[in-house]
Amino acid sequence: MTKPESPVHDYDVVISGAGLAGNAAAILLARRGVRVALLERRSDPGAYKVLCTHSLSANAYPVLEELGLVPALEEAGAVRNEARWYTRWGWIHPKPAPAGPPLPYGYNVRRSTLDPLIRSRAAETPGVDLLLGHQVTGLIREAGRTVGVRASTPQGEREIRARLVVGADGKDSPVAKFAEVPTREYENTRFGYLAHFRGLPLRDGIAHTWFLEPDMAYAFPNDDGVTVVAVLPDKKWLPAFRADLEGSFLAFVRDLPDAPPIDSAERVTKIIGTVDYPLRSRRPTAPGLALIGDAALTSDPLWGVGCGWALETAKWLTEAIAPAMTGAGDLDTSLAAYGRGHRRRLTGHQKLAVDFARARPFNPVERLIFSAAARDESLARHMHLFASRLIGPLRFVNPVIMAKSSAVNLRHRRA
Repeated sequence: MTKPESPVHDYDVVISGAGLAGNAAAILLARRGVRVALLERRSDPGAYKVLCTHSLSANAYPVLEELGLVPALEEAGAVRNEARWYTRWGWIHPKPAPAGPPLPYGYNVRRSTLDPLIRSRAAETPGVDLLLGHQVTGLIREAGRTVGVRASTPQGEREIRARLVVGADGKDSPVAKFAEVPTREYENTRFGYLAHFRGLPLRDGIAHTWFLEPDMAYAFPNDDGVTVVAVLPDKKWLPAFRADLEGSFLAFVRDLPDAPPIDSAERVTKIIGTVDYPLRSRRPTAPGLALIGDAALTSDPLWGVGCGWALETAKWLTEAIAPAMTGAGDLDTSLAAYGRGHRRRLTGHQKLAVDFARARPFNPVERLIFSAAARDESLARHMHLFASRLIGPLRFVNPVIMAKSSAVNLRHRRA
């Protein structure tokens, strides 16, 4: 009896989008023996994402280390992202415990530095074909399964077949739309504008975030002496803000508690932003398909978690599917495992982000913990772990922390 022929694939995996998630997945998969086509709609290898917090939270550090990017980031001037947060109870400034290890950190680095760096690493990785100027225009589907993509290229239309298609193509993910993956969308009742400044010193040279309840702002020191400043006000202020964008932006920063000296700094970019940035969640898998980064889950940008989750989801997908791709498992079972892990790790974070995106004041639990963290160093370190996405919501508000926060605040009232 003749054995049926296996389907012919051009690659094992086709990844749409050579941003952080796509490049990381391509590198990690290829190192495990997987043949990868990495498609990027833009033709410029130095292209980068402009609207971004330009920050990699500490949860991304292990992935950066595995990718071998840490020395290159340090050499490029990326800033280790220590941070402090303003609240109505004062500043929360996490510091290492006496005689304890340093606090975990990630990096503040502009995407104009980061994106070309990681893309060049992907292009140099054996097993990765970086195909610039390739825009996915549709999916190839057979028997209810995705088996490849159609792409517009500088040479014309082409089809690329693969065992798996990965959408790493951002919050508006064409791959997800072509696959008709349902999207849950949540309103964000803040808008945001940011700009880059030179000559803008920040206290202690570290990142600042202002919780103004409900308005927000942050200032992150970045590579090459540039500071990224962002404001995220309630949408009720939008008409007046847009009437004089520059004046409103500068006035907002001037009015911040312990405001950085914005008037003496040089603005080196335009003021850019978005007035409508909904949060989105999608099921991260379908037959022959996986979504990573913002394509699977787009969170509130004020938290600066998107870059970290782009790298982490690339790693999670790689760990789940690489054995099946190299002949040691079933692909559908592996995709199901990735989907379960994605939901388990990120659903709680997204629920909190969705709730906070309603531009509300702190709730009672947040008031308890944030006020105590402004008064207690160990609770400030606990805040740092959560802000860095090294612990999840359940550990953040666990009974021990709640009890300790209550005790700290009670002692403060008695003092």
